[in-house]
Amino acid sequence: MLKTTARALGAAALALLPLATTIAPAQAAETLSLHDAIEALPQAAEVRDGYERTKFRHWIDEDKDGCNTRNEVLLDEATTPPTEGPRCKLSGGTWWSYYDDQIIDGPSGLDIDHMVPLAEAWDSGASQWTAARRQAYANDLGAERSLVAVTARTNRQKADQDPAEWMPPADDAQCTYLADWTATKLRWALTVDRAERDTLRDLATGCEDTVVEYEPV
Repeated sequence: MLKTTARALGAAALALLPLATTIAPAQAAETLSLHDAIEALPQAAEVRDGYERTKFRHWIDEDKDGCNTRNEVLLDEATTPPTEGPRCKLSGGTWWSYYDDQIIDGPSGLDIDHMVPLAEAWDSGASQWTAARRQAYANDLGAERSLVAVTARTNRQKADQDPAEWMPPADDAQCTYLADWTATKLRWALTVDRAERDTLRDLATGCEDTVVEYEPV
């Protein structure tokens, strides 16, 4: 979810003055068929031991522009832009929640969903990460579907479940959701368990033309 607003460009320019460190180049973006992307996922048993949501610091204001991660997603995904007030207080605007094919007026009815929930990420490898990498994951604005604005109802129905346990209710959402889920796991080198992989394989049979694009971090 690369920001192209004047505010974000200005913040990026300031960050480069002076250039005091060498920034490592991003890894090359990958494009795979959904089938091949699912097969590329490493498989391992899930381990929940030690998980606490507070171990993923989220909704930070990384670029110090007054808007935290939640509001950055809302601004980026609005179908009708909201009004931005002091301290990035948002009002008005409309959004499309693709999980349930609903149009939402105003930001209060929306949650920002971590495509792969924080607990699922922990189970799938994030338990071994540094606190800084977990924070980066929880506030990932570098990929369009790591974070997605959806109705609060569907986000809370999903909770921390993987596709073996929950899928979006909208019929047209299935292939997009599978691609987004797989891309997020590949982007962050997260694993899948056997039931999850089997479900992904099974559901993907109806998504022959779906591709998965991701950039490893």
